[in-house]
Amino acid sequence: MIQFARYAPLLAAAGAHILLQCPAPLQRLFAASFLPPHGPLTAVITPVEPLPAVDAQVALMSLPHLCGTTLDTIPAAVPYLSTEPDAVALWDQRLGRDHRPRVGLVWAGNSAHANDRHRSMPPEALLPLLTSAAARFVSLQVGRQSPAALGDAGLIDASAMLTDFAATAGAVACLDLVISVDTAVAHLAGALAKPVWLLVPPVPEWRWLVDRDDSPWYPTMRLFRQSRLGDWNELIQRVSRALEVRAW
Repeated sequence: MIQFARYAPLLAAAGAHILLQCPAPLQRLFAASFLPPHGPLTAVITPVEPLPAVDAQVALMSLPHLCGTTLDTIPAAVPYLSTEPDAVALWDQRLGRDHRPRVGLVWAGNSAHANDRHRSMPPEALLPLLTSAAARFVSLQVGRQSPAALGDAGLIDASAMLTDFAATAGAVACLDLVISVDTAVAHLAGALAKPVWLLVPPVPEWRWLVDRDDSPWYPTMRLFRQSRLGDWNELIQRVSRALEVRAW
């Protein structure tokens, strides 16, 4: 949903009064990004709230087709999401600073996804990356596969404070880089114009295309593709080398 929320302000700019319905964890983020004074939408509501009378209803994922979007006309300007200044200041204080860049990590997505076995990695696959002194690592993983599986790897566990996407956006804003499998956090980082490295199988979902290491949807995104399906070890080695030279 984050990927296609960029279209809502475009429709509003064309003269429509837009009511954006979204899951509750996204409501605060979208309200901060799209409602006055930050944006042109009329309301951001959740499915449990009464839906006011409207003239038309459309799914966000249908908007690229209805707007005639091609690879060359994707509305790719970022950031199109906003953070709450107080949340950013709080996260900056929580995370602290030293000479190393802050790098956020997400290694697993929704377990109910049909392709989760190929999209998510076991947390242990990250251990070679975590031995690097090139960065301070922050876990943005929520919901499953606790960072406890990584033992004493020096990972900052932020999960308990990631209560919704607005909170996560505040954390992401304080990072220098996000490294993630194909999850909503990767979209969030891209929509915030944060450098993000996306770790994907050789043939990922349609939105990530093939035979390229960039994304027309997110200018700050770099794709790392597995050389062989299921081989996270070789991919993490490449990520580690890129991190050592700060290649973002």
